[in-house]
Amino acid sequence: MRGHLRERSPGHWAIVIDVRDPATGKRKRRWHSFKGGKREAQIECARLIAAVDSGTAVEPSKITVADFVRARLAQWEAAGEISPLTAQRYQQLLKNQIAPHLGAKILRKLKPLDIEQWHTALRGSVGPRTIGHAHRVLGKALKDAARNDIVTRNVTKERPAPKAEDDEMVIVRDVPTLVAKLRHWRLGAAAMIALFTGMRLSEVLALRWNHIDLDAKIMKVREALEQTKLFGVRFKAPKSKAGRRDITLPDILVNVLRDHRKAQLELRMQLGVGRLPDEALLFATVEGDPLTPNGVSMAWSDFADDVGIPDVTFHALWHTHASQLIDAGVDIVTISNRLGHAKPDITLRVYAHMFRKDDGKAAEAINSVAKW
Repeated sequence: MRGHLRERSPGHWAIVIDVRDPATGKRKRRWHSFKGGKREAQIECARLIAAVDSGTAVEPSKITVADFVRARLAQWEAAGEISPLTAQRYQQLLKNQIAPHLGAKILRKLKPLDIEQWHTALRGSVGPRTIGHAHRVLGKALKDAARNDIVTRNVTKERPAPKAEDDEMVIVRDVPTLVAKLRHWRLGAAAMIALFTGMRLSEVLALRWNHIDLDAKIMKVREALEQTKLFGVRFKAPKSKAGRRDITLPDILVNVLRDHRKAQLELRMQLGVGRLPDEALLFATVEGDPLTPNGVSMAWSDFADDVGIPDVTFHALWHTHASQLIDAGVDIVTISNRLGHAKPDITLRVYAHMFRKDDGKAAEAINSVAKW
């Protein structure tokens, strides 16, 4: 089995696979169009060869929606276009929302009416936001199909997903009361970091003591913790340059972290395991292994139920921090940098409803972006 590439024009490739007809033994060629970099084309060529070798290859005219989307997910992840965690989420959308309704349809025969009926069928089981996420995954795959001449057009563009209502996001309304209760919870320090820095759970669980200067009141975000079925728990760099940031700590959090470090040192003395390494995690098992995001999320859910705020997720602490900054009149660029958003306009889109309460704040935010 052989295959090679031919560059038709910059960024446009012909992938040529040599195969033998099992009935006649004669050699024939299969041509596939591909758009992208040379490295991506090489990966796709290798995938096609493997598919032919394993007997799973399907002629473009017969490939189904599910098979094509599944193949694109594998390609995006292999090329580093999406992270393993994102790939896992996309696979769940494919399994639960796309495949049951559209999976068996021939990709080339997919019509705008099919998309419309799909949306209608999904409305009975999931909300508009989930429909929108599934629609975007299918649309991304169909975009690849269209630019590689597998389909004539991307039908998801002709039938957009239903708009999700701009509901008020859930945040903590009584922060002082929550803080008082967090002081007695075993993971209270982790929640306090999210509440007063705007860090995501994945970032909080990757924090190491050598990234914190309590005297200077600075916390450096340099890693995030990712949990997937395929790779388990592993450390990774922030997903964007903006995610790598330094955050100024309020006094209340400095005191919490001093107490947390003291408690860790006392526990190590009791266990007889020696001093605390500089690179030690703030939140870890007795053996020093990182806590899992899923485990902490479940622990938070139990805690939230116990204290009477069952609708508040751990991620809501991130939103609560943003709302505190908005209410305090902090400029949008500073808020965006603190949250790790790539651009201030992302922050504006996410928290637009909070600015609507005070039109003056909205104007100030836009002025900040313009100056930036």
